[in-house]
Amino acid sequence: MLDAGPLPPFASDNYAPVHPEVMAAMVAANEGYAVAYGDDPWTERLEERVRELFGPAARAFPVLNGTGANVVSLMALSPRWGGVVVSDVAHVNTDENGAPERVGGLKMLACPSVDGRITPEDVERWAGQRDDVHRAHPGAVSITQSTELGTVYSLAELKELAGTAHGLGMAVHVDGSRLANAAAALGCSLRALTTDAGVDVLSLGAAKNGAMLGEAIVVLGDDEVGTTAAAAVPYLRKATTQLASKARFVSAQLLALLGEPGAGDDAPLWLRNAGHANAMAARLRSGLEAAGVVTADPTPAAGVRFTRPTEANAVFATLPRAAADRLRERARFYDWAAGETPDRVEARWMCAWDTTPAAVDGFVAAVTDELAREGSDRP
Repeated sequence: MLDAGPLPPFASDNYAPVHPEVMAAMVAANEGYAVAYGDDPWTERLEERVRELFGPAARAFPVLNGTGANVVSLMALSPRWGGVVVSDVAHVNTDENGAPERVGGLKMLACPSVDGRITPEDVERWAGQRDDVHRAHPGAVSITQSTELGTVYSLAELKELAGTAHGLGMAVHVDGSRLANAAAALGCSLRALTTDAGVDVLSLGAAKNGAMLGEAIVVLGDDEVGTTAAAAVPYLRKATTQLASKARFVSAQLLALLGEPGAGDDAPLWLRNAGHANAMAARLRSGLEAAGVVTADPTPAAGVRFTRPTEANAVFATLPRAAADRLRERARFYDWAAGETPDRVEARWMCAWDTTPAAVDGFVAAVTDELAREGSDRP
């Protein structure tokens, strides 16, 4: 149990409990026997639902976690001597303990990002290494949607990135651990963000949006890239310990979020959960602004300074380090980076499907209180 004061944590959407509808779906799947390793009715229905949502060529492969989904996806898209173009803050580059390189044998080719996003020009810079035997072959581009810094690629940005990558002979992967938040922010379908934008393979997240565990690899097309990837994923999934014996329990969770086949698009759980988390992040940011503790000074001595756009369910800001340390005793959250000066720190405040307006307002009040203790709570 967490012991960080009266407020719920704002550290990560991974902290949130399982949504009751997801838990109920798992309980229902627990009745009786089912064939193991994905040859079960739940996984069959998941595959049908994925085709409805992502297009008739889409194929779904449930896995155990997001790191596994990313590693298997990238292995399926890349030659053994390959490299993957990513942003410098990409989860596959910074927070998976080198799993794509240790397990997948793939070099991460990092590009400096702006608010977590990379551009077609970043991809083009690696084109000259595609025929250099001394360099890792840039065979794929992997982007995170929404990004690790809480920002979102627009549909136009996605299409341009995918078009550039394909023009250079590179495949396109999306780390969609928070794809639902991006779709909710843009007001678009999951297909618009992926298949229609030119994405080849998707790591479809669930755990951050109300599931207990498990994600899915979704191969989106039936062209040469898609056909090759779809043929490779089952073997790679097993070889990398990502094939669940009781796969029905992973598939049941994904069905609860996505909806059963034929359910249509009438406010599915994935959208309700993600939209709520996004709204709570927006409420947190606007609440701090209304409290009068926000400063636009690039070298502030006091107050809160927002450092990234708030486009999904994360708020990034700097504040005095001493205030952050005291605040963390009341509500757990993570420091992200150094602040503008040694006595300031950049913090990440995440909202989840179960974050309440009262919790957000309480956190805003706590931030205001701790800044007041600094002796200068107004910028």
